[in-house]
Amino acid sequence: MSAEPQLDAPSPGASADPGAPARPADHVDSAARPETRGIELIADSERHGRARDLFLIWAAPSFSILNFTVGATLILLGLEVWQAVLVILAASTLWVLPGVIAVSGPSSGTSGSVVTRAMYGMRGNRVFVVLVGWFIGAVFLALTWLGSSFLGADLLRRVGVDDPVWAPIGVTIVISAITVLVAIFGHGLILRIYPYIAAAIFVVFVLVAVFILPTVDWAYRAPATLHGVPLWAAVSVGFTILASTPLSFINSPDIARYLPRDTRPGGIVAATALGGALPAIVFTTLGALLATGLSAEAIAGGIDAALFDVLPAWLGPVLVIGVILNTIALNAMTAYTSSMSLQSIGLKLRRIPATIIVGLVGTALTVYLVLSSSLLDAVNLMMQFLVIVSGPSMAIFVVDVVRRRFAYEGVELFDERRGGAFWFSGGWSLPGVIAVLLGGVVTALSLSTDVSTGPLAAALGGIDLSVPLGMIVSAVVYAALKRTTLGREERS
Repeated sequence: MSAEPQLDAPSPGASADPGAPARPADHVDSAARPETRGIELIADSERHGRARDLFLIWAAPSFSILNFTVGATLILLGLEVWQAVLVILAASTLWVLPGVIAVSGPSSGTSGSVVTRAMYGMRGNRVFVVLVGWFIGAVFLALTWLGSSFLGADLLRRVGVDDPVWAPIGVTIVISAITVLVAIFGHGLILRIYPYIAAAIFVVFVLVAVFILPTVDWAYRAPATLHGVPLWAAVSVGFTILASTPLSFINSPDIARYLPRDTRPGGIVAATALGGALPAIVFTTLGALLATGLSAEAIAGGIDAALFDVLPAWLGPVLVIGVILNTIALNAMTAYTSSMSLQSIGLKLRRIPATIIVGLVGTALTVYLVLSSSLLDAVNLMMQFLVIVSGPSMAIFVVDVVRRRFAYEGVELFDERRGGAFWFSGGWSLPGVIAVLLGGVVTALSLSTDVSTGPLAAALGGIDLSVPLGMIVSAVVYAALKRTTLGREERS
């Protein structure tokens, strides 16, 4: 990896004098105090940690109630259990992609929302981060808070607090406040407490699994055996829903950026990918197994309520605690990285106020979803639409990381002058902009949802090829255009 200066580069709003490097003493990475560092470069003297530390950081948010919901959805789509498991395994291989782009964090020493300046240009990246990075962050904040809200409200209903509106809203506000507090303390606290959160959630979910397994119908057969086009349509829709999770983590460089510059890329890829994939595989499969012992009506009524019905009374509150811990883990990470996205677009904000703004936006969207939809409907629909932006942007990021051999010059990423390495054409990198737009269009045309079916998906009888087609188009177009004069980078 390339060498860089030992000083932090300035970031918008990071100091009183944006033209002066920030002092390392101003940005101590500690679990005991709020992290003031935003997108500033991290000096080699401040780097710490090992690649394997990333495994538990990514495992904590992956022990999710959403996995049960998505697993049950695969059975509702008409798949046999073994078919659902194959779809889960196939989609989980995509966790390699967040692992690959995570290497750009320690290479550049800054946030992924700054690294993408190399793909879209200084001005183009601002638009990209607002429309794509923020959309992904807001959706995941809302979906995970939504899961906790419904589950917490269902527990309150069982103890006599039966307000269908204010109970989930109250749960949302309490959990979001704790989440934002963790995000304010930032990387040091995440690194310290996430291994313990992962262990606690693992124990809770294992207990839940113990009581789920006796309810499983091991002789389950789908009511109508699917063949041909209907089978592939169900498989492809399920794959798209599952793929949206790993494809959304374009923030993985933010979590890895404190690692020493010489950390082995293979270790970063493996720890990130396995940490995200293994819990998802296990508990999404459990969700599918749970659905075999339930009626379609029970599942459609909410996987949260269905879980309470099969668990002993004492385990219900324990499950809620586990879900809340998972929600805090996932959303604190999301709010933490989204705050740096605000800085990367040029807003004169320090990271902590930016984190509070992110939390308020996510809370508002969650409250809207609480009032307008069920957990099952919201999760499936929003996760499908998420791939329109997440798939193409992930493909472009991976291509850029690989073609640069994991090496980024952090100082160049902050050089916003005309003629800088990543100024390109008027501040826009046309290869990145064209590739993400074309990929998004192809993804939308190939998407098959309950709300709408794109013309390509309709022509294929409902088979949803949005993820592979959108990503292939974006990757090929970006790689091809980067070989032309449109992709030329200026260096002195």
